[in-house]
Amino acid sequence: MNVLHWWTSASERKAADYLADRLQDEGVTWQDAAIPGGAGVGAMKVLKSRVLLGKAPDASQLIGPAISEWADLGLLLELDNVARRGNWNDKLFPTVNSLIRLRGHVVAAPLGIHRINTLFYNQGLFTKLGLAPPHTWADFDHAAEALSRIGVTPLAQSTEPWQIATLFETLLLSETGPAFYRDLLVRRNANSWFDPRVSRALERLRKLKRWMPQQLSERPWQDEASDLAHGKAAMWIMGDWGKGELQAQGLTPGDQFGCIAVPGTADAHLYSIDTFVMFTGDYGNQAAQEKLAQLVASPQVQAGYNRIKGSVPVRRDVDPSTLDPCARQSWMAFARGAAVQAPSLVHRMATDEALKDAIVSLIRRYFMDDHIPTSELQRRIASVVRALSQEGNSYDSQDTGR
Repeated sequence: MNVLHWWTSASERKAADYLADRLQDEGVTWQDAAIPGGAGVGAMKVLKSRVLLGKAPDASQLIGPAISEWADLGLLLELDNVARRGNWNDKLFPTVNSLIRLRGHVVAAPLGIHRINTLFYNQGLFTKLGLAPPHTWADFDHAAEALSRIGVTPLAQSTEPWQIATLFETLLLSETGPAFYRDLLVRRNANSWFDPRVSRALERLRKLKRWMPQQLSERPWQDEASDLAHGKAAMWIMGDWGKGELQAQGLTPGDQFGCIAVPGTADAHLYSIDTFVMFTGDYGNQAAQEKLAQLVASPQVQAGYNRIKGSVPVRRDVDPSTLDPCARQSWMAFARGAAVQAPSLVHRMATDEALKDAIVSLIRRYFMDDHIPTSELQRRIASVVRALSQEGNSYDSQDTGR
């Protein structure tokens, strides 16, 4: 069966290969269609093109509100029988269950939950300087000062738009908390963008530049993982797929590197949930598609895949003691429920593509051009939110149980 996805880094390839091997064990061959590009930008373009040409993949990585959009077109296979046999309704986290359902039907198979608000740090450098992991921004600045004095870049960062916006959404969560974050990005409350807490998040985004590489460039996120691994950078704010990449480079969480929640977000989980959807076509591959759906949600594959990928299982019946320290923090935080959960804007969980793309573009321009007043950016984003909301693209339903 043909599977389209955007897992192309070393760790992502290992995770995809693991799934392919498990599927082969079931007598089904995985035909890989990996599309490079951070945050799945390229993959979504290819997917749309293939569907329009009548060459939809059998399965595709798809996340967030886009699942419902494709299901509304009648293009996705309903997986009700698979979900019933696997008792997904009881075994999956409520937020995951809500995400994969449309009008009572299961239309996607969940793989793993990523925590976006993750701060990685090089354990060797922190030990050498006697530094504790930063739980507050004052702690962060203290550590950054000490690291700068020995010639180490305190914070790895790229100028790729999605990476800048990923950093911003964690800062926004740090300043506002999950409820206000959802008000901004799920309920699309345009007036909330003028809140002083949003101003502080934006200003911190710029202030953090002093701890970043002097020559910022559009580097892929894998390069930043390498910098952290080799001690060229001491800290890195990135989704926990970064853990998978560090592991692929031979590092062990809790040993050569550590990970904690971004300062101010220990009681919050900024999430992205990986899912597969199956395209209907002529239903000729339905048996293989259902086999893949059943497989990815099974306890064994959930444990194996997420250990490689850096994410955590979507199942509630996991023993946290079997998880590494980073995964345990993420899984236990998510398990606390809707009050602490915030769907990622950048990683397609909070809203539609149009609003996501517009905000990401505006945030990058603001980050790169210090002459843009913070208040002007807030005004521009509020205007975009109003304009796109008036087009009828409301995603209030995504806030149920989150």
